Amino acid sequence: MSTVISIAALLAGSALLLLAGGLHGLLLPVRGLAEGFTDGDLGMLGAGWALGYMAGCITVPVIVKRVGHIRTFGALSSLGAITMLLNLLFIEPITWIVLRAISGFCFAGAAMIVESWLNERASNEIRGRIFGIYTMINLGATTAGQMLLTVGNPNGFVFFVVGSIIYSLALLPTALSTAASPTPLTQARLDPKLLWRNSPIAVVAVFLVGISNGAFGTLGAVYGRRIGMEVSNIAVMMSLALLAGALIQIPVGYLSDRMDRRKVLVAMAIMAMGFGTSLSFFGGVNPVLTIALITLFGGTVYSMYPVIVAHASDHADPGDFLKTSGGLLLIFGTGTMAGPLLAAALMTATHPGALFQVTASAHLLMILFAIWRIYQRAPMDTEDKTDFVPVIATGRYSTPESVALDPRSEPEEFEADDVSPLDKTDD
Repeated sequence: MSTVISIAALLAGSALLLLAGGLHGLLLPVRGLAEGFTDGDLGMLGAGWALGYMAGCITVPVIVKRVGHIRTFGALSSLGAITMLLNLLFIEPITWIVLRAISGFCFAGAAMIVESWLNERASNEIRGRIFGIYTMINLGATTAGQMLLTVGNPNGFVFFVVGSIIYSLALLPTALSTAASPTPLTQARLDPKLLWRNSPIAVVAVFLVGISNGAFGTLGAVYGRRIGMEVSNIAVMMSLALLAGALIQIPVGYLSDRMDRRKVLVAMAIMAMGFGTSLSFFGGVNPVLTIALITLFGGTVYSMYPVIVAHASDHADPGDFLKTSGGLLLIFGTGTMAGPLLAAALMTATHPGALFQVTASAHLLMILFAIWRIYQRAPMDTEDKTDFVPVIATGRYSTPESVALDPRSEPEEFEADDVSPLDKTDD
């Protein structure tokens, strides 16, 4: 309990970041539609966020090394607040896309700095407890941010101002902290040959899950508006999808620890494909039915990422968890850039339900590749597996520092100062 109290301010800062991020991420597509943005414009918003977020994960550690944690965090939080206000002042697609990339960069960097402080406080004995508390607080904050849209009109200025204020408040806990600055930030590391050698299915599946989750996370609200749903219903729908993803991780993790994780992944992909196909054909028939299907869909798609990371970790050498999961994070991010663009193009050419045709196609490819790999490689013995660890349901808010905070990581795996962003050497 004393440890939790000592990191309460850091957890509060992280919660405020995710609260603002949840509001910002849902507000933009809803307001963009009201302003006449096309599906392609809104898809580019998602791609811009993913690009900025990945850039932040790679480059912010270099900035922190030069000017320090507190200064960098203050600058990023302030810039995040400014970008949200600029979204209100310049309501134009190209400007919003650029601003969304900047906000993704700021969000990633600010989250990494908070997580680095938590990492500094987390001994191996309590790392799992802190990681679990951190994950649940951030999940609740993201959901609360989305649900804020139910209490007002997104077509005014209030939500932009409120979001900017929340971003600004997020810098206070670290700015007022008397704790010494933590060690340098961990950078994501990509070693494609190592990842493929350890687990080909993890490489393919995490990219396809990125496509699916990126498309749905960006354009789910657009789908809801296109089929005539009220904004309040959309907020409920997207929040329930997120919560379902977190809850379903519990039984999914239990099963994947006791049987072939690849079979669990196939089962989840089959269900996601079924729910997505149903939404493609029957979405809009009834709001309650649509929300129910979206909840089930979110539960399945948002529980796949941690299964993939766990499977890759099973086959990684001891001491390679950070390298493995950090590389998968970058591949996942590439998928989240491609997904919104593909889905937006198809939605523009056909109908709103085409969003779920894109996700279903990604899940079908995953199923086929996973089944092929099951016949190529024997399953790992249960006693040799690493433990399944839940993550923030979307996977979009994971950073190299949250990977380092994961209880499966070992702080001594590598020194942050010695890690290059893209390491393509074959071990």
